[in-house]
Amino acid sequence: MKILVTGGAGFIGSNFILYWLKNHPQDLVINLDKLTYAGNLENLKDIKDNKNYSFMHGDICDREIVDKAMEGVGLVVHFAAESHVDRSIMNPSEFVKTNVLGTQVLLDSALKNKIKRFHHISTDEVFGSLKLNDLSIFNERTNYNPRSPYAASKAGSDHLVKAYHVTYGLPVTISNCSNNFGPYQFPEKFIPLAITNLLEGKKVPVYGDGLYVRDWLYVEDHCRAIDLILEKGTVGETYCIGGLTQDINNLEVVKKILKILGEGEEKIEYVKDRPGHDRRYALDWSKIKDELGWEPLYGFDEWLKKTVEWYKKNRQWWTNVKNGEYKTYYKKLYGRP
Repeated sequence: MKILVTGGAGFIGSNFILYWLKNHPQDLVINLDKLTYAGNLENLKDIKDNKNYSFMHGDICDREIVDKAMEGVGLVVHFAAESHVDRSIMNPSEFVKTNVLGTQVLLDSALKNKIKRFHHISTDEVFGSLKLNDLSIFNERTNYNPRSPYAASKAGSDHLVKAYHVTYGLPVTISNCSNNFGPYQFPEKFIPLAITNLLEGKKVPVYGDGLYVRDWLYVEDHCRAIDLILEKGTVGETYCIGGLTQDINNLEVVKKILKILGEGEEKIEYVKDRPGHDRRYALDWSKIKDELGWEPLYGFDEWLKKTVEWYKKNRQWWTNVKNGEYKTYYKKLYGRP
């Protein structure tokens, strides 16, 4: 089968391509990526000469390029998105353009090319925010209540995907995942930022009181879940993919990383909170477990240790990433280089 992966040079997309070619070596994979700041072909250097892999440099908003990439494709797995909340606050228009309009271009091309399955990757952030110490938890029936430009743009793309299924009969599935972590994650995100700052001898910036709660999903577990949805998932359905069964706040995560690296809590630096910061996410992933037999391979602590080890062993990769534009962005966000 021929599969198109959008955003395949990004964090989750590149991990998915590596996973897919390892577990489905007979398939042909096309990677369509614009190569923004978060796209990095170094993530895929181990398979660049694989005869079953090809790369196309292009924007999902460009209909001509999308139509070309979609020719003869059976599956589309749509990762391409602007994804960082802080950047969406600074520049929301880019998020609307890529996440909403880009998805619509892909959907039009998928219809034209009679795609057998269009799988759309979304986020738990479309559901809004929960209160601390609340027993509530997001699931596939939770009403949408996005609270950031990023979340709103992803909510818009989700609604478009569902509408194309109902209106035009496009065979789609959607997954709303929790916060991913693991190898090749751009170090603007919380866990790799903490790890790489500590490895550089810097402090870890923590927003507000640090008690914000997220559900954490290791990227390989996410890739396994998508594979199962494509194989066994029901067309038209949404699946929530999470990695935890109990709450853990950001401060606890930082302390776990400090312990792994043998550092003290004096390395924590509390910084001014960001606008509209969602207090708590919690995700019920019982549907995908009950219907498709998926669950995380390991617990959070073990996956976190593996992630720290990866960043320790791949210093050149993240050192290259943290140079250039990232330095300007970091100073703007946290007030220091």
